[in-house]
Amino acid sequence: MRWGALMNKPPTSSRVDEMNKIFPSNGKWHTVFEEGDQMHIDGKRVWKKDASSWT
Repeated sequence: MRWGALMNKPPTSSRVDEMNKIFPSNGKWHTVFEEGDQMHIDGKRVWKKDASSWT
């Protein structure tokens, strides 16, 4: 198993591709909760912003 995730929403294929880049292939499980413009991955807050809005 590459990795696993407990999520509050079903993932889309693009979300799975994004998480493949984030999570290492060590077989560990992660918690991913999405809320509006932010995500909580393993208890850490990650803001969802597209690269065009970065300064």
